[in-house]
Parts: sequence; structure tokens; C-alpha cells
Amino acid sequence: MALEQRLSLKLAQKLVMTPSLQQAIKLLQMTRMELQTVVAQELEENPVLEEGDETFESESSSETAEETPEAEKEATDELDHQESMDDIDLDAYFNDYLEGSTGPPVFEPREAPPLENTLTREPDLYDHLLWQLHMSDVSARQREIAEVIIGNLEPDGFLMASTEELQLMGWQEVPGEAYTVQEVEEALLLVQSFDPPGVACHDLRESLLRQLDARGEPESSLARRVIEETWDLFLKRQFQQIARQVEIPLADLEPVVDTIRGLQLRPGRKFSTERTHYVEPDVYIAKVSGKYVILLNDDGMPRLRISNAYRRMLRSLVHDGKQADARQFIKEKLRSAMWLIKSLDQRQRTIYKVADSIVHQQQAFLERGIEYLRPMVLRDVADDIGMHESTVSRVVSNKYMHTPRGLLPMKFFFHSGIDREYGSDISSLTVKGKLRQFIQDEDPKRPLSDSELTRMLQREGINIARRTVAKYRDELEVPSSTNRKQIF
Repeated sequence: MALEQRLSLKLAQKLVMTPSLQQAIKLLQMTRMELQTVVAQELEENPVLEEGDETFESESSSETAEETPEAEKEATDELDHQESMDDIDLDAYFNDYLEGSTGPPVFEPREAPPLENTLTREPDLYDHLLWQLHMSDVSARQREIAEVIIGNLEPDGFLMASTEELQLMGWQEVPGEAYTVQEVEEALLLVQSFDPPGVACHDLRESLLRQLDARGEPESSLARRVIEETWDLFLKRQFQQIARQVEIPLADLEPVVDTIRGLQLRPGRKFSTERTHYVEPDVYIAKVSGKYVILLNDDGMPRLRISNAYRRMLRSLVHDGKQADARQFIKEKLRSAMWLIKSLDQRQRTIYKVADSIVHQQQAFLERGIEYLRPMVLRDVADDIGMHESTVSRVVSNKYMHTPRGLLPMKFFFHSGIDREYGSDISSLTVKGKLRQFIQDEDPKRPLSDSELTRMLQREGINIARRTVAKYRDELEVPSSTNRKQIF
């Protein structure tokens, strides 16, 4: 077969992701803080965009400025400049900068803030331990090994590397020479003596014993004996067997258990640098005259507009010559600014539509509480407002609603339903609320098991399996009935 060139026509339809469409999709799923960052960056990069309110006064002042002749404006500016310069005593102003000046300085010297007030972050566990190490009177070799140990700690304060691994880390400092076991153990004891107590231990048991040492507990104390001799029984909460093994009455074991519970499970937790993330709602739901009103939160968002100066400049530039490139640049920036303004407006409209559909379908929940929350999926809202499910998913992502029932994420209203023998399906969140209420009302000495909780829900007509109850209990962060049982 001979190769030949052919020209053929093909007609097809496809979705083209233009840059403007991609920008609109990205803006739709952004949080308020991310959106503010993007808008602020666009204001810096695009000279056509302006921030401000288009009031009547600004429009009138701009029109008046356009009507003022250029010669009159220049004369007025020159007169104002001359009057302002006449009011200033230049000799006195520059007197202190002349050679041989003996007068007092014009500006009073200000003391710079202390260096410790310019820290960009709070000290964490590693900084706290290194500070104690550098304040200790130890040899350079021991300080070097201690720094290696501190560098191998978890944020909770536990040591991740074994003694053998710490020995081999000496090869990185001096090839062919490893740390000895005695050097590593001495450095480890040094780090374990630092604050907080219980740090640099391999497991929880060793950490608790170190914390008892820091409290001054004697070697023969009951708390130490319980941890050393009956650790496996203590983890399983088999307190009766522990009392028999240490040969004390069960009642005398209660203060010992309280002492152990008062110790830190994660010694480095109080030095955590995680900051609290405050949530600002995107939508406010308020009840006015018996009807729910939706208010979009625009606080902190700048109002964008197209610069009138660049509009006039675009009209004055010609298409030929050196001004053609400037005209093309302004047209591109103007097009980008208009697309951004339209995308922001479309984002607000879409959020309003989704919020309005949620309020319409979950009005019973807003009126009466969690028991009346109905099951709802993304398709329900998408069919209601005539949009695709992916669009609704982007709208509810990382956005919050301030409702009469509290501040809730928009994803809170989307969850599966559970069948009931009578009536419509019940929400999984409602079932979790019932489980929480059952557990709160139970007898602490006889807690309800997952099977008993399942039977209680089934008696209310809720068809649910025991494994589903166990899953919901884990999601509520409620321990099992064995761990909830009150022994003493």
C-alpha cells in the first residue's frame, strides 16, 4: 500500500475548558480566605482593577475633573504647590542636616523592640529541649548525641529510634566511628531528665514511670507496682485481678488508678504549635417575619470595578504605531478584570441558590432540631436548582452556614438515610443523636452494649445492623461498653 496525504472534515461536539471557565470553577470551591488572597493578588497584578464603592459623589467628582481644562488644572496645582511651600520654613527644617549644626535633633531617637519580640513562631517541643540542653554543663560529645536523640522524637515526645539506631547515627558525624552504648544511654538519661517529664521514652509504660519519678514517688509505691507488674491487666481494665495480684482491697485501688490517670499520655502535647482555626460563615440564615432569609457574607471582600482612567486611555490610543502594543495590553487586562468580576458574581449567585435549596428542604430541622433532619444527597439539590452534582459539591466544599441551630458546615446537610418500618427514612445524624442520648442515660455500672443499643433502635422502628451501630459509636468517639463500665 502506498502512503498518501488526505484532507477530511470532521464535525464533533466537545467541552472546551477555557481559561475563564477554569477560573470560575476554581473560585467556586475556594474558601473566603483563599478568595480574599486571590482577589488581593489580582488587584496588585492587574492595573485595570480598582477597589472602592461607586458612589454618586465619586462619579460627580470624576465628571467634574474631566470637564476641567488641562491648563486650569495645571495652574491650580502650581498655585497650591507654591502656597504649601511658602508655609514651610525650609531653613529651620534642614538646619540640623547642615555642617556644624549644634541645635537639638528634630527627631527623637526611638528604642528598637527587643529581639525576642520578633519571633515568627512559638517555640515547640524541640526548641524547649534544645534550650535546656544548651544550658546544661555537658561535654561536646554528649551534647552532640543528645541533639541526635531530640531530633528523633515524635511531636508527642516519644523516641522513634532504638539504641542501636542511635549508635549507628554516629557514622554520619564521623565516618567509621559509631557512638557507644554507654554514651547513648548517658545522653538518653540526660534528655529524659528535661522538662516535660516522661519525654524521650520508647513507650507509654516507660513514660509513666518517668513521670512518677519526677513526682517523687517511692520505689515501693502502689502506682509504680501496678504499672511495672500488672501493665497488661491495667490496659484491659481488669482491676479486680490487679487488686488480687498486688494484695490490696479493690476500694484501695481506686486512688492508685486516679493517680495513674492524672499522668500525661503524650508528654509533648502542651508544647504543640497547632493554632486554633476560626471559622467565618459564608452564609447567614435568619428568620424574619416567619420566613427564613439568606444573607451572603461579603465582609472583608473588596468591591471591584474597572478603572475609568484606563477606559479613557483605551479610547484615546490608536491602533497603529507604538500605541498598538499598549492598547493590546490594556484590552487583555480589561478582559481579565471583567471575567474576574463576572466569576465572583456568578459564585455568589450559585452559593445563594444552593443555600436557598438547603433551607427549603431542611426547614423542619431549622424549626424543630436534629430529630427532624431529613436525608439528602447532592442530587436532590442539583435537581432542585438545575445544576450538576459536581457544581453543588464544589459549592458546599469548605463553606459554612450560620443557622438558628448553630454554625454548621454546608456538608452537614448531606448524608444517607436509614429505613424505618413506618414513615419516611430517618437521617443517619438523627440516629447518632439517639445513640448519644441512650449512652448518656445509661447506668455507668451496667453500660449498654452495641447489641442492646441495636435492639433499642429497632424497637423504635429503625432497621439498623449492629455493625452500623458500632461504626456510628466510633464516629461519635464513644468507647465500648467494656471501657465505659464504672468499676469503683
